[in-house]
Amino acid sequence: MVHYIAALLSMLLLFASCQENAKDLQTIAEAVPYEWTLPEEIIDYSIIPPDVMPQLFANTFFNGNMLSTYSVSNEKATLGRVLFYDKRLSRDNTVSCASCHLQEHAFATQDQFSAGIDGQLTPKNSMSLVNLRWSRRFFWDQRELRLEEQVLQPIAHPEEMDQDVSEVVLELGQIEAYGSLFEAAYDDPTITAEGIAEALASFLRALVSFDSKYDQGRPDGFSNFTESEERGRVLFFNNRCNQCHTSESFFASNEPTHNGLALAPGDDGFFIATGNAKDIGKFKTVTLRNIGLTPPYMHDGRFENLHEVVRFYNEGIQAHPNLDDRLTEELEIGGTPVRLGLSDQDIDDLVAFLHTLSDEGLVQSEKYANPFPH
Repeated sequence: MVHYIAALLSMLLLFASCQENAKDLQTIAEAVPYEWTLPEEIIDYSIIPPDVMPQLFANTFFNGNMLSTYSVSNEKATLGRVLFYDKRLSRDNTVSCASCHLQEHAFATQDQFSAGIDGQLTPKNSMSLVNLRWSRRFFWDQRELRLEEQVLQPIAHPEEMDQDVSEVVLELGQIEAYGSLFEAAYDDPTITAEGIAEALASFLRALVSFDSKYDQGRPDGFSNFTESEERGRVLFFNNRCNQCHTSESFFASNEPTHNGLALAPGDDGFFIATGNAKDIGKFKTVTLRNIGLTPPYMHDGRFENLHEVVRFYNEGIQAHPNLDDRLTEELEIGGTPVRLGLSDQDIDDLVAFLHTLSDEGLVQSEKYANPFPH
């Protein structure tokens, strides 16, 4: 009888505990007392400009990517958009993905390091998220191969959002409207970690950018360019710039590069993913699309503006055993750092050209905007 009573008391205490936890979850869910606003008709997130498609398939940048990366579910992307902007994904409901990746800055930030949970600063500059659909690796050190895995890491990171995804699942489970979004996306209202990851990845794959002044000018030989922009375009394609930012569609590369920065201790880059000493100091070669909207620059945000960046490549590249061969005089890995010999006018023209890669439609598009009341 004593054992029976003890067991009964334990069950009652466990039940009370579960009830208290459920109440806490409800309180947490309501701590951000707002809901999102979405259009009645589903937004088409899968559109890629028809004139861009042949370039994508013909380009070596695409080589090796799966055709499935071109497919984006509108319902999953819609759910992902809400999740991207929802601060309830963080431990104390103060930080969302969009806190570090702002639409007006092409889903990057203008801070050297972003403020995460409790005001802690992120260890790297927050890069732009556009055209990730065609990336093969993610993060500055390119340690992650799948976007579905990448999107969950900032949620759990103690300096970013600091919340276990299992807690996110429980918390969002208290919000009926999320069940409706999951039902639309997966034919099942059950909220899961896998569903969260897939939806966030779908929204990020929908962030495509191919409508800059540069794109508008390509069909007729860039007649829309100023003289300075045109001189900069010619310089870009004749002074090694396009050898790392290789694609005229993407202005990016899927290969990490040691670009001759003087590195701080711990700036191991791609070495973190491979363990190969030849990869120390190599970082993601980011897209130059929208680069004028995304200062500061480099993995540690050390350069405040594009003039500083171009001057660095002109005369500041540092020697290193892993220095990329395209940045050396001998065109050999680890060779003598190249000096481009650009004039001040050349630098101004290159910067003018880089600004033609900004896509105003991207930063103003309602379908990418915050669905929560500001």
